[in-house]
Amino acid sequence: MKDFNQLFETYPLPMTEEAIKADVKNIIDQRYEQADRLSVCKDLFAHLELTTLKVTDNEDNVKAFVEKINDLDEKFPELSKPMGICVYPSWVETVKNSLTEDVKIVTVVGFPSSQTYLEVKLAETALALSYGADEIDMVLSVGKFLQGNYDEVFDEISEIKDCCRGAKLKVILETGALGSIENIYKAAILAMEAGADFIKTSTGKDNPTNLYHVYAMCKAIDAFNKQTQTKVGIKVAGGVNTKQDALLYYCVISELLEEDWLSPDLFRIGTSKLANALLTEIEKEEVLLKDIPESMKKMQTELVERWDEWDISRRNSISPAGCILLAENNYISIR
Repeated sequence: MKDFNQLFETYPLPMTEEAIKADVKNIIDQRYEQADRLSVCKDLFAHLELTTLKVTDNEDNVKAFVEKINDLDEKFPELSKPMGICVYPSWVETVKNSLTEDVKIVTVVGFPSSQTYLEVKLAETALALSYGADEIDMVLSVGKFLQGNYDEVFDEISEIKDCCRGAKLKVILETGALGSIENIYKAAILAMEAGADFIKTSTGKDNPTNLYHVYAMCKAIDAFNKQTQTKVGIKVAGGVNTKQDALLYYCVISELLEEDWLSPDLFRIGTSKLANALLTEIEKEEVLLKDIPESMKKMQTELVERWDEWDISRRNSISPAGCILLAENNYISIR
């Protein structure tokens, strides 16, 4: 039996929650303006795992989703491909048969609550891999973790990792349900010790994540890497809908982790909407700004001035670029 008290003593949370919140504010104040560039938006597009995990998913809409991904290279040849497409296990084969691009097929196990038998999770994993999945996103057994049943949680991750047979395993911590920064940090350490290749914030179905959660995860990843020389990736998901959302997480991750983590191999964003926002931003910079009527230029200036006055907590609502594009009915839609 693993001594989890000793494990958690080996990786103590390095800061108080108050200190984390203060440091996040400092990071955003120092980094956001520099990060808000077209080149960063283009780079972030390559980190995306485009996701459809709806109760209404069916063969027609999954195929249509895949076709839009297949068409990206022709429509946006200057952009790197998104890193993956994430679907329910039952649609892995459909994606495999429809996808023509070199994009990872990602699926979910025990999703979204992890409230099922380990045998079912193992069967989901094995079947998904046999039908063509490249990566598995499993949900942490949060209830068992909160009860202190660390052995059971650890063993479950380890068994699913063994079942992956070399495929990457991401463990969804469901950070918003864990109750504290300390629990998030401990869950991250436990998941990595059990064999996770990535730790992921949220299912996106409930219990939203935030920058403080990601900060704690980055600190855990950094500590684990220093102790074991093992690089574990981070995936942010659940409510990452706008360019501003993505840039805020990018600022924290780029501050706390080494440059290697700015590669799609170690930093992913799971999203169903962010691709729209990034493509809209890219098209605005490269197309609309070349020839904008004077009335639109004035509107843009006013919106940017107003935007600069808003505090960072309100930047997740809408971008001035988005306003202009919508006003001209000239925005991109992936979904």
